[in-house]
Amino acid sequence: MKADRTVDHHIKTGWHAISRMYNSYAAQFDMTMSIGYVLLNIDRAGTPATKIAPALGLESRSLTRMLKSLEEKKWIRREIDEDDKRVVKVFLTEEGKRKRDKAREGVITFNNLVMGELDESQLNSFFGVMQKISRVVEEMTAAQKAENMEEMEIDV
Repeated sequence: MKADRTVDHHIKTGWHAISRMYNSYAAQFDMTMSIGYVLLNIDRAGTPATKIAPALGLESRSLTRMLKSLEEKKWIRREIDEDDKRVVKVFLTEEGKRKRDKAREGVITFNNLVMGELDESQLNSFFGVMQKISRVVEEMTAAQKAENMEEMEIDV
């Protein structure tokens, strides 16, 4: 099967193009696409640090390094939750809010450009297809985990 006939080829090449575009845009503001996504996922009331990585599909180690960098730049601050001392919440500083606004502008601009090229039925079809692909991936991942667990039981 040729690469351009596979689903993952189109998702991967599309995502790489989007990633390059966002990184080029973000570089103007001393950011990366990943940093922009982190900033976009911190709400006004603060966001528990443990909720950010899963929302973005990041490894917690990567997020920890990124949060440390953002804290050093003074774009975020971390505070222990008053109600639950085990929870550390992440808040945007004023500079972090300005950077988040730039990230939001980039996302909205791209979204509007794409929506200007697609009619509502094409957009709905795209969303439906992506949801089905995500479901297939989840099912495959669950099956692989189950298979790995079975192998581990046999090895014991």
